[in-house]
Amino acid sequence: MPALMEPPPYSRVEPVTEVLHGVSVTDLYRWLEDQDSPRTHEWISAQTRYARSYLDSIPGRERIRDRIRELLDIETYDSLHKVGGRYFFRKRVKRQEQPCIYFRDGSEGPDRLLVDPSQRGTGCQTAVRPLRVSPDGRLLLYEVKQGGERSGTFELLDIHARETLADALPRGYLRGFAFAPDARSFFYVHEPLESKQHQRHAAFRHVLGTRLAEDEEVFFAGEDDRLRLHIVAGAEHLGFLVVRFEEPTRTDFYLRPIEGNDDPEPVIRNVPYKFGPVLLKHGRILALTDWEAPNLRIVEVCRRRGSEAEFLDVVPCSDLPIQDWTASDEWIFVFYLRELQTEIKVFDPSGVPIGHIPVNPEDTTRLLGGSQEGDELFLEQESFTKPIQLCRYSTKSGKTGLWAERKVPFEARDFSHTQTWFTARDGTHIPIFLVGHRDVLGRGAHPTIMTSYGAHGISMTPQFSAFVAVLLERGCLFALPNIRGGSEFGTEWHHAARRRHRQVAFDDFLSAAEWLAATGRTEAGKLAIFGGSSSGLLVGAAMTQRPDLFRAVVCMVPMLDMVRYHLFDGAHVWKDEFGTVEDAEDLTALLGYSPYHNVRDNTAYPATMIVSGDSDQSCNPLHARKMTARLQAANVSRRPILLDYSRYRGHSPVLPLSDRIEALTDRVAFLCDQLHLSRPE
Repeated sequence: MPALMEPPPYSRVEPVTEVLHGVSVTDLYRWLEDQDSPRTHEWISAQTRYARSYLDSIPGRERIRDRIRELLDIETYDSLHKVGGRYFFRKRVKRQEQPCIYFRDGSEGPDRLLVDPSQRGTGCQTAVRPLRVSPDGRLLLYEVKQGGERSGTFELLDIHARETLADALPRGYLRGFAFAPDARSFFYVHEPLESKQHQRHAAFRHVLGTRLAEDEEVFFAGEDDRLRLHIVAGAEHLGFLVVRFEEPTRTDFYLRPIEGNDDPEPVIRNVPYKFGPVLLKHGRILALTDWEAPNLRIVEVCRRRGSEAEFLDVVPCSDLPIQDWTASDEWIFVFYLRELQTEIKVFDPSGVPIGHIPVNPEDTTRLLGGSQEGDELFLEQESFTKPIQLCRYSTKSGKTGLWAERKVPFEARDFSHTQTWFTARDGTHIPIFLVGHRDVLGRGAHPTIMTSYGAHGISMTPQFSAFVAVLLERGCLFALPNIRGGSEFGTEWHHAARRRHRQVAFDDFLSAAEWLAATGRTEAGKLAIFGGSSSGLLVGAAMTQRPDLFRAVVCMVPMLDMVRYHLFDGAHVWKDEFGTVEDAEDLTALLGYSPYHNVRDNTAYPATMIVSGDSDQSCNPLHARKMTARLQAANVSRRPILLDYSRYRGHSPVLPLSDRIEALTDRVAFLCDQLHLSRPE
């Protein structure tokens, strides 16, 4: 293990104390919230030098980088769309920093380049992604990002002429978009970053060739910052979905014909349930809702002028949670999760079951979308040992075929997985996946890496990870518990660890760690945990509540200050999931687990790498900066507390290949050093 030649950089303590509902809360490093201040920049530079002095001196780092390059520098396909007989997609070839946008005539035609971000002259941090294709296949809407920012600019390409039109939307957030049927205009909801009216939520119609300033406002939702407006596109109608993040969240939905100047007609207003509509022909509306349906149902919305809309069941609620769905005028495809395995059922437009799509039970299968004609369904499939495959299901033949795959040089046959159960602190039985070399799964205590999520109802199912693959090759056991807070077993599984019950997810995760040690699979000195975003919150809470359980922690783009998280960017929209300190009962729960507020002085903490960057507009990097300073000051172990920080890193996974290789090399080298992992034979 490389020796740290000096203590971490000094972080000035400037306490700020607030009284919230009669409770005094002190923030020692509030000054680090100011990302643009010179002293924050100086502090980040010092932290970067400190982290590099350790990471660059780890033995075997070059060999780790070489292996990661082999796993990442491969041909990839994603973002698949089909219009008419053409397929549009994003593709990256070997030794290319960023993927380009291509199209293909027919499923077997050659890949033809449309947009290459390297030709823009803005550097390798520029990424592009296809978003929409006009109904006539003439125009492509694509997004342009710089680094990992959540915002972007939005451009239109004339596909035939290979020309970018002047009709671009400036840097900001695109909340909704729909081409008009003749593709001579489009409708959009856009929030420019630089706008002085950033709280104004409206939909506009833009006629190609005119100035944005001349665009017609076709719907206005309000000026409350805690509101979102989305466009739902149909062949004949436009829908306007208004979501107000109140207590509880409220939803409105309006409908208007695409042609003409009719005022939007309210369909539902001020309802406290989820409502996700799809517009079909002849004014037909289907919607996914949790109203009177804890595991969700698909309904037809029957409108009657002057009275409330009625819901008629098309796909009723069942004992299986609906994970995803898509519909056309001829088919409805519904994705369920049964015992952590995907089932895809096919229904006719009235909801009559007509079959299912066979999938490998060991794979995770996700919906990518379908063709506008409704004759193909695009799927993504992967497992712990099988990299992502793009597949297409033909409604005409009833067969699923491979469209593209990632040919990763990984010997899947050497590894296996099993699923078992452990008992949580409250007696609940929790499933857990264990993945490793067959010898590792057999017996003995092994170096182990563990992650989970436990938030937002997101289910954790088998996925391929180059990060995990490298560690498996070096003899690690990988553990993935399906803790509460996800929706693996329906809405109740989610709500059991939601808001004021968030500690349940942390308890489940800690129980999994204790179970791994109690069953002899690992021990505290060999156990590392990692996670990002809400999973970064999970590992942050776990390591502050039980630092003795873990040898190392990798905490990526996290939320960690749960007292102030809702004050930055758009994080207030997560109020239903986490609560905020504006509510006295929420404050008690948040203070009970907020990682930043639960760091204890003179405590031996695990080796910790916190990963973040300036471009994160979801989990503001202030969380990472403040937590690093607090942990470094409190830690009495000789294990390093590092900040891995990048100007370009954000929440969007669009960093160039070279940056991804270096970032993954740092994380793997850190864990290899801390867990004393041997080189693979």
